Amino acid sequence: MDIREEKHINTALQVSSFRTALRGFERLVEHVAVQKRDERAGLFAPKEDAVDYDKFYKMVQELFGPEVKSQDVKCFYRKLCNNPDASIDWCEIFGYFTSEEESLINQMDQENLVFLISRKQRVVISGSRRRDVIKCIVKVPQLDLLITASQKGMITVFNSQMKVQTSTNVTDTSWITGCDYLSQLKRIVATTERTIIVWDYKAQGSSQENYFVIKPMDHCLLCVCVVSLPDQLCRDDILLGDDGGFVSKFTVNSEDFGLKQAKSKKRLQNQVLDSKNFKSVKRKLHNDWVMKIRYIPALNCFGSCSLDNVHSLVLESLKRIEDNLPVREFAMPRGANTFCYCMKANVIVTGGDDKVLRLWHPNISTKPVGKLVGHMFSITEIVTNEKEQHVISLSSAKVFRVWDIQTLSLLQVFHDSQGGPGDMQIYSMIFDSIHRMLITGSSVMDMYPLTRMIQDTKQVPHTHEREINVMLYNKYFHQVLTICSESIIKVWELETGLQIYQILDPHGFNVELTAAAIDESGFLFATGAYNGTVKIWDFGSGQELKVLPEGRDWKEEEHWLHRLIFLKAQEKQQYLLLSLERNGKIRMIQGKEDDIYLAVIWELPDVVPVLQNGNRIVHLRVSTKERSMAIPFPDVELIAEKNFSQRVENRKMESIEVNCIDLLQIEGYNLIAAGTLNGVIILWNFVTSTVKEVYRPEDCFTVDPDLDPKRFRINDILFLFHNPECVRRSSQDSVCSSSQCDSSKGPQSSKGSKQSIHESEVKGEQTHVAMREQQPADKKPPGGTSETDSQPPPILVTAHEDGHLRLWTMEGRLLKDILPFTKHAAISLTSLFTDSCARILLTGNVEGHVILCSISSFLESPHDEKKFKQLLAWRAHSLEIIQIIYVEEKQVVLTASIDGSVRLWHALNGHYCGYFGQRRIFELSQTSDFILPCDVTEYPIEIKEESKFTEKKLTYEYPLVFDRQRWQKMSSMSLLFKRTPPKAFEVEHDFKFFKSLSSPKIRKHALEGFMAENREAGIVFGSLPIYRVPSPTSLRFLPLIGSEAQRESSDGIHGKKKGGHVQHEKVQRKKSLKRNLVPQVNLASSFFPAIPK
Repeated sequence: MDIREEKHINTALQVSSFRTALRGFERLVEHVAVQKRDERAGLFAPKEDAVDYDKFYKMVQELFGPEVKSQDVKCFYRKLCNNPDASIDWCEIFGYFTSEEESLINQMDQENLVFLISRKQRVVISGSRRRDVIKCIVKVPQLDLLITASQKGMITVFNSQMKVQTSTNVTDTSWITGCDYLSQLKRIVATTERTIIVWDYKAQGSSQENYFVIKPMDHCLLCVCVVSLPDQLCRDDILLGDDGGFVSKFTVNSEDFGLKQAKSKKRLQNQVLDSKNFKSVKRKLHNDWVMKIRYIPALNCFGSCSLDNVHSLVLESLKRIEDNLPVREFAMPRGANTFCYCMKANVIVTGGDDKVLRLWHPNISTKPVGKLVGHMFSITEIVTNEKEQHVISLSSAKVFRVWDIQTLSLLQVFHDSQGGPGDMQIYSMIFDSIHRMLITGSSVMDMYPLTRMIQDTKQVPHTHEREINVMLYNKYFHQVLTICSESIIKVWELETGLQIYQILDPHGFNVELTAAAIDESGFLFATGAYNGTVKIWDFGSGQELKVLPEGRDWKEEEHWLHRLIFLKAQEKQQYLLLSLERNGKIRMIQGKEDDIYLAVIWELPDVVPVLQNGNRIVHLRVSTKERSMAIPFPDVELIAEKNFSQRVENRKMESIEVNCIDLLQIEGYNLIAAGTLNGVIILWNFVTSTVKEVYRPEDCFTVDPDLDPKRFRINDILFLFHNPECVRRSSQDSVCSSSQCDSSKGPQSSKGSKQSIHESEVKGEQTHVAMREQQPADKKPPGGTSETDSQPPPILVTAHEDGHLRLWTMEGRLLKDILPFTKHAAISLTSLFTDSCARILLTGNVEGHVILCSISSFLESPHDEKKFKQLLAWRAHSLEIIQIIYVEEKQVVLTASIDGSVRLWHALNGHYCGYFGQRRIFELSQTSDFILPCDVTEYPIEIKEESKFTEKKLTYEYPLVFDRQRWQKMSSMSLLFKRTPPKAFEVEHDFKFFKSLSSPKIRKHALEGFMAENREAGIVFGSLPIYRVPSPTSLRFLPLIGSEAQRESSDGIHGKKKGGHVQHEKVQRKKSLKRNLVPQVNLASSFFPAIPK
């Protein structure tokens, strides 16, 4: 008794302590939610009670004990940070998630590598009879339709959204055994035990229930398939298998159904046709029931399987049905229930009552090439996934097994446990290659999606927990480096997407990294933080090499690093970095081999106040002091006026900060371009020792509180220049013969129609280079700079806050101002990127769009605007893109966003490949599957260029109207003298009226409208708009045509002879016409009231 009381007391204490822990957990969650709301509103200030993840994890362990898993707590904390207002359940802290996104992570274990069983969808066919089952499922890929036939006569057609498009009910006493689609006749064929049914599923109204019944049949039909031959028109061949072991070929024509329907006056619900009127042949190939029959277009033959031990599988051409020649037979114990063909592996997979899957080569029938053992019950269905090279087999116990056909390994086993005793058997199974799902038919229809399809479309991509600050690509190691705002460095493999290593808190605890760079060799990378510290790391191992410590007198965020660029060091074991700070200062950082610390050795003078004063060009004075090590840029000083400092003090000016920089160091050029927050473009030229203001917007220095202060900001700047190596490479390609070019590019072109994104641009570039090479050698300038001088000068491209992309010359002339085309209005551009040969230009914007442009031909002089072409635009993220990179050798685009994900896209069409951090390995090969992330719903937009042939087409203006001036020029007397006598058997025609027709005159000035809704004119006419038209000086009327016109014209000719009588006739004619044409009621005052002048 005492023991029971103690147990009861212990249980009560545990329950009460758990309730206390839940109350404490709810208070903790509410505190964190309030903290995250304040952070989003910008009201949060760092306090001692701020709860980060580490503190949150410790508090949760104190409440619930150390048994709480860190992974579950991390998922819960991430959900709380992403959406503080979402509904939270305490069960989620123990791994029992209620939301789809978080539970999906736990579901993707080793048991769900291929199909995600928890996302199974079930479709119940309405209108089916009681205890009916789906006997057959057929996919029509060319129409993206799904056809199902139930055992008791319900035939249903589903569209691509799995919604019922049409259905019919076959009223037959026997059961349906199979169905298929007649591709030439556009009808559905189904077989019952004794009849063939042909149904026109596209019929409307009452005729929708009409179908044709072909009977009688000699044996009980068990299976059916249609032979799809493209050369046959209006004719289809049907292969039938029956219980007698016969395989029959039944030929149906469109005339067999169209003529019968036309002759019958009254349309019956079903029309019976005699099977003897159709052409059919049959041959006995098996000694038992024919269980499955299929036509294989890749082998140009059909296959039929049976329970016969000797003639288990027959594989032959259609001609063997008509003759008695021997056929290829595959023997297996206890026969075969089903079979399928894998085209890529070129194997036939069979399965039967012996529970063994056998792999056969189509031409070797003596012995199978492989066996797959594992099923405990008879195998009833087999289907293949051609793309992933998977074989899915189903047993009579509703157990599915997924096999890899290349390695012959088992990938997944799952069981359909739902359903009662009457639902124990699955009668049909197919794999939908379009929607990437497995579909089975029993009393209901179940759909099992592929895990990777759900993973790519439903799971929110997450590369880091926080927003991405930096993304870099190492082209030598083919690896991607990403840094988030939590200061976590991760290195990924590009081809697979797998993470190689990560570095936590590289610059110290809670120190955010804001910039990074990779050197030219790819062995080193540098990172910069918001406190001004810089570190150099070994890329391969992630080991720290050099450091620039924080200065003692530095203020907080004073030296926030905005950009880092590795410079070419002229001496070995020397590291040089060019840094841009948030305050606009540009500095050079040096690292020596024998010193672990980095040092700032060079700084550009502040030229902004001088440019604000009105000087467009400022000269530089090169310092004469010598350095122990050579650096890429000399020490310079500004040459300013003496009274400049006094004018700066007397004038209140807004400080300008440099927002972005780019560097160009090639033969003949040593430039630094800078873009400021006020839209000013500054160019430092160290060859000519000058600083130039390339562009300055109007009113950029004035502060207007009514306007956006960021309206002029330049978010990124980039040099565009044809690399001499690329020019040499293209010139070599242009010199090579056409046969060599074709032979070298032949194998690559088989990968796809769009082989390269540069393919259209190389042709124009090659012709330009070839013309340049044909110039005489004596015309080249002397010296070693002939190659540089022949190249066009570099140009600048800037990405602006107003959404415009602008291209400039070095002198400041605007070459092109383009607003990239997207589905939305002007969106601020954030990032620019070009390839090594400056053939394409990529840019990203605040809304997550990627814009791809072709610029190779545009860079050639004289910079034709029409050669700058936008090729593609797609939405990659739902939030702002901070970095975009194009990988040339893989032709993929990398995008990093503040949503915490780095995603991969095909550059040719904007198709989604995946994101770094996903469980599935990347597939960079061009695929036919088009999928989108869960947060993107917009499809890529391809900007197509108009064909050059359409410009030469003639444009016709119509309709033609009567031109009075032409009519007056062609008088009757002038035509009489020009008229030639008609020839024999030729009718004389007068085309005077048709020659007077002309195109309508278009008014250059719009008519002036006034005074609508006049009450005196009535409701209808008074509501019409009234226009003022200048009235003609005299009334002119069209000449009368016909007998009256001839009579009046003859009177006019006689009147000319009589002199004054003619004038009297004209006056009378005008009066009579005016009396006949003017109406009795004068409405002029109603429609045209007096207008005060």
